[in-house]
Amino acid sequence: MRAPAPSYPHPARLILILSLAPTVGLGIGRFAYSLVLPDMRDSLAWSYSAAGFMNTINAAGYLVGALFASRLIQRFGLAASVRWSTVACALSLALCALSGNFAVLSFARLLVGFAAAIGFVGGGALAATIAQSRPERANFLLSLFYAGPGVGILASGLIAPFVLQGFGAGSWWIVWWAMTLLSAIMTVPLLLAPLHANTAAGGIVRTKFAVMPVLIYLAAYFLFGAGYIAYMTFMIAYVRDGGGGAGAQSAFWSLIGVSAFVTPWVWRRVLALDRGGLATTIILGVNALGAALPIFGHSPLLLAISALVFGVAFFAVVGSTTAFVRLNYPPEAWPTAIAAMTIAFGIGQTLGPIVVGAITDAVGSLSFALNVSAAMLALGAVLSAFQRKVTP
Repeated sequence: MRAPAPSYPHPARLILILSLAPTVGLGIGRFAYSLVLPDMRDSLAWSYSAAGFMNTINAAGYLVGALFASRLIQRFGLAASVRWSTVACALSLALCALSGNFAVLSFARLLVGFAAAIGFVGGGALAATIAQSRPERANFLLSLFYAGPGVGILASGLIAPFVLQGFGAGSWWIVWWAMTLLSAIMTVPLLLAPLHANTAAGGIVRTKFAVMPVLIYLAAYFLFGAGYIAYMTFMIAYVRDGGGGAGAQSAFWSLIGVSAFVTPWVWRRVLALDRGGLATTIILGVNALGAALPIFGHSPLLLAISALVFGVAFFAVVGSTTAFVRLNYPPEAWPTAIAAMTIAFGIGQTLGPIVVGAITDAVGSLSFALNVSAAMLALGAVLSAFQRKVTP
């Protein structure tokens, strides 16, 4: 029998504050790179493979962070892990601004990936615990946490393209300073958040996680990791190659971020489906559709629809995996189970950028690489349909 969940007077507010961890670690720390990638590639004479490697090394750091997340959370507690990993993310962004050296930038991208994973796993488990205090609204409350990266995407989309336009070619490092300042501001509420004592300090027990019952689901999440990251890494370059200036790039990126704000309302009934991988199948299928739309051209309307459809499903896919964990495992197993899901996801997104970059260099076409991305997402949707509920 499960112990009653602690009471939180303002669970929605607390989860929104917690969402600042993935806002900084993912929305800005990972995805803002796509906005400066074209200028960095031109200024630093990178190939597409080298540009893709920067997100690969970021994803590798994320994977390592996911592997160690449960141990770190057990030792330091959920709240401390979330807070200090977010501080580390902000510091790594400052490091990106300090040097154009490939090794230094690689280390900075590795660090932000590692820290983002700790913040994401810890924040997800903490958000799930807080959401459980209101069982009738748990899925909606949990969705608020996963809308966090959209805030970072929207904010960086409204800033980075115009900084690059205003300061001209080679100003990518100024963008990183702007992202550092933005992240520092967003970290403050997280450091001051009044977290419940039980949740903040202890009660975290590492548990064994059986892979076989959810192997097909982990494979689907792996494909999501490999497929989505190609879209998020190279779509700004695709928009620019199609003649889109700063305004078009900002609009496209901001639409992805804006769509995250409606995610909790669009998918709350789907996320409540306690039927194995069905919720993930539905949401990931929509995500694949959004990723496939740019295949048909550079039309501004088509790209806008792609950004909105991709964005509204993108954040919800991650939320669906946490909902799956919450519905299939006891609370004491949530950090371990979420970490296992994050590892599968991390392996996929580690391989995705470098593979897609290599494909682009080989065939000379971003469109072809984006086709591969959409196909991986579609296959992931199909696989997750075969996942059944986990038997206790």
